[in-house]
Amino acid sequence: MVTQETPVATSPIHVSSEIGTLRRLLIHSPDRGLGKVVPSKAQDWLFEDIVNLDMMRRDEYDYYVKLLLYFLDPDKVRGRIADLAPGTDRGFFKPDDPNYFASDKVVDIQVLLADILTDEVIRTKLIAAICGIERTSFKTQQKLADYVPTELAKILISGSLPDKTMLFAPLPNFIFTRDIGIVINDHILLNKPAKQARTREALLTQYIFFNHRVFADYRDKIIEIPDNEHAFLLPDSDTARDLSRATLEGGDVMMIGPRHLLIGCSERTTLYAAQQVMRLVFEKNVVDTVTIIKIPKKRDYMHIDTVFTQVKRNVWVLLGTLARTGDEAKKRDVMHFFAPKDLSEDLKILQFIKGLEHKPIEIENLEDLLTDISRNDLGATDPIRFIYSGNNEFPFGAREQWTDSCNLLALKDGVVVGYDRNDKTAQAFREAGFDVVSAAALLDRFERGESSPETIENTFIMLPSAELSRARGGSHCMSLPLLRD
Repeated sequence: MVTQETPVATSPIHVSSEIGTLRRLLIHSPDRGLGKVVPSKAQDWLFEDIVNLDMMRRDEYDYYVKLLLYFLDPDKVRGRIADLAPGTDRGFFKPDDPNYFASDKVVDIQVLLADILTDEVIRTKLIAAICGIERTSFKTQQKLADYVPTELAKILISGSLPDKTMLFAPLPNFIFTRDIGIVINDHILLNKPAKQARTREALLTQYIFFNHRVFADYRDKIIEIPDNEHAFLLPDSDTARDLSRATLEGGDVMMIGPRHLLIGCSERTTLYAAQQVMRLVFEKNVVDTVTIIKIPKKRDYMHIDTVFTQVKRNVWVLLGTLARTGDEAKKRDVMHFFAPKDLSEDLKILQFIKGLEHKPIEIENLEDLLTDISRNDLGATDPIRFIYSGNNEFPFGAREQWTDSCNLLALKDGVVVGYDRNDKTAQAFREAGFDVVSAAALLDRFERGESSPETIENTFIMLPSAELSRARGGSHCMSLPLLRD
């Protein structure tokens, strides 16, 4: 049985900064798979903890969606906030709910998956590919073909049938749409996940970007990272090394300026992958400068967007212990005396200019790099300022970085979304002259006409985050911008 496609308008895809006014993005609201993560498998599925799904949806992610809509597609929510309180099981943020907001600016990737599954050829190929990856029986493959596209999309993502039977593992990390790909000017870089738990996620993403009509004009601008062509001949001990593996996740890639790309080498992204991306974007003349940032391979950091993100043209939030001016916090950190190696020693920054790749420029620290980006890539004339995780106080810098104090999504220059549990970081924003306001209070201001997305400036918006923070990803992780001014 086949249903009609959900109307999603085609529009330009272009991102050339982290702070230009956000116009369109991909998200994925928490699905039923998150409620099936069990403690014994949580870390294998890349979750640090189990979550209360209803609370995550109803009390937290719901505010995220309403904020995004108010900024990107206000007609969907203006005057309706009080009427859009979700039920205990589902809310207006889920694509299969009768009250779903159905925006073509805030787009749930589940909608795009359901759309392409209306094509019988794509449907057959994708079911076969996923059943092959998950090693299911042939009868299961046949059974999946009987579901309508909207339900099949939910099954392929959540791993479970409508009757709650689990066929295969859920994809709890699919809420972090940043990791599946990144827009670099008018090109799209697809990820290559490091962990087996995200293999199905990457396959679904591939099918969506290469087959959905939204991306029809960009299919020849999709960049996929090649593997080492002889990797299959190497011993397992060698294929596990950074020099031969091509693994990359979008949290390690930032389109930071019109012609400047940042790539992190981290727990999830290898040097080999970073080199391949640099080669391809230079060959395609997408950017002129690539800066590779090597951070410690620690679960605490995972991606560069857990260490720093941009707030406005001349303001950044970052982790002090990996920065130059984090020295005072390090001195107060008792662990610094037991493990005297400075974590910033594990930080290495090399900048490559197109045509001069053999002569990389070494940059000493993050502040110097970010100052240079603000001034020379973005034309900032005001003094460059840094806001540090936990206000650079021990032990709050590390504690709050763990709950994504440095992982912020800019809705426009100077207006960012973060988590409400990071009190010291919020204090640092206040001291820097920012208005710090809860998502609920801001939406109330909008509804009363006391403020608007067009007039708001220098604001740190706090999302409720008791459950969202357990997933180890912030608002930056939960967004894949497709279009920015």
